[in-house]
Parts: sequence; structure tokens; C-alpha cells
Amino acid sequence: MANRLNGYRILILETREEAQFSRLLAEQGADVLQCPMFTIHDAPDPAPIEAWIHRFIEKPCDDLVLMTGEGLRRLMKVVRRLGLEQAFVTALGKTRKFARGPKPGRALREIGLEPDATTEKPTAEGIVTMLSRVDIKGHRLGLQLYPEKDHSPLIGAIKARGAEVDTVQPYVYDAQAAEANIITAIEEMAQGRIDAIALTSSGQVRRLVDTARAHGRAAQLRAGLERTPVASVGPVVSDELRLHGLHTDIYPANGAFFMKPLISALSAALGKTAPRAEAK
Repeated sequence: MANRLNGYRILILETREEAQFSRLLAEQGADVLQCPMFTIHDAPDPAPIEAWIHRFIEKPCDDLVLMTGEGLRRLMKVVRRLGLEQAFVTALGKTRKFARGPKPGRALREIGLEPDATTEKPTAEGIVTMLSRVDIKGHRLGLQLYPEKDHSPLIGAIKARGAEVDTVQPYVYDAQAAEANIITAIEEMAQGRIDAIALTSSGQVRRLVDTARAHGRAAQLRAGLERTPVASVGPVVSDELRLHGLHTDIYPANGAFFMKPLISALSAALGKTAPRAEAK
């Protein structure tokens, strides 16, 4: 049903796929306040990524774990610059592919491939659980990493299963981007002008908290989040919120950790009260 969010002001912390998220919210009538959190850049030193790609083509990994859709897309950007797309996709086709949640699966389908397995939960623990069901002893396992996360526990768990791990991290975050926008978003929440904030990645939570601390706005952020319903797309985001002593108010039903179920959860929760702008 269209216009389920008509009149509600939803704050989203814009990163990779939030253009689509913003469009979906707007289709439901929401007034979307977009706050760019950071920008994503190719890794500053392309040599390790290029070397990993050449290794993968010359001797495809037995297994490949894709942590993010962005990671595969950035790899493909380098592959195409090197003129190796056909060779790389062929090598990928020979490899057993594991996806951390639905986003890497979408990126695989963009190049005509499918994941062999997808985690039930898009977490490092979900990856460990998924890999525990298959034999990886003696395998060479490619592992695509993402920034601002300590991946050593995951790497250690995979090595403990007897696999050799070959990692690649094809992109970095610009942590200084758009801090003024983040401060404005914090002020808007603290002043009660936001009906809900919708979070779709753990990096958004960390960026929000780190920026608030850096600018002496930690108390204001906490006050804003106390009066603003917090919607989380799934367990990774909710766990990150919990780490910082923050809460989740709105959560997709039935373990459906996607944007559309999150929007449905927002509609159901917010529909119980009038939009704040209307109430004023």
C-alpha cells in the first residue's frame, strides 16, 4: 500500500545503497532527510588488489567469502581496468562462493553468477556457522574484507578449520566526509524534528557515535536517540547499537533483514502515532 509513511520524516545515514532506500521510503510518502556519512574510495594502493586478482585467475581459490556487495563491485572495477574481466569471472565460476547476507549475492548476479551459500545472519559469526557445515580443510579460501572492522577473529576461526586464507580489501572509507551534515542530523533528532532514524549498516552507527564524540555532542546524540525511534535493518546494526549502550525500537519481522521489510516495520510502528510535524 502506497503512502503508508505519508508525512513522517525519516532520517537515513547515506552510504552505499541508500539512494535506493531513499527512493523506496519516498514511494511510501516519507519525507526523507538524507545525511551523507562518509564516502567510499578505492584502496589507495592498488598493487595488493591487483596481485590478489592475478593469483585468483592463475589458481582460483577453492572457496571465496564475499563480505559485501561493494567489495565485489570494487574488485570488478580493478579487473576491468586490467582487461581481465572474462578471465576473472571464469575463475569465480570455478570457486565455491559464500555470501555474507543478500548484498554480495546481488553483486554476483550482476556478473551472471550465484552464491553457493548465503549466511542466515549477515555477521562474522554467521560466516563461521555457514563454513562449519562444509569441508574447508586444506582449501585455499579467498576472503574479501571491508574497512573499520577487526577481522582477526574471523580469520583465526577459518584457519582453525584447516584452511589457508587469502584476504583482499578493495576499498576504504573517508572518515572526514560530511561531518557538518552529521552534526545537523544530531541536532534535528535532539530537537524532536525526526519521526525515526533508519540504520542499515554497523558503520553508520560507529560513524555517528565517533563524530558526536569528536565534536563534543555525545550527550546530545544520546538525548536525540532517546526521543527518536531507532529502526535497525538487522542483527549486525542492533549489536553495534548495543555496544554503545543504544537501543533498537523498530526491527524487520521474521528475520527478513532487507530494506522493504524494514520499511514495513517502520510503517507499522509509526502508524500508531501522528507525524511529529502534524502533531505540532
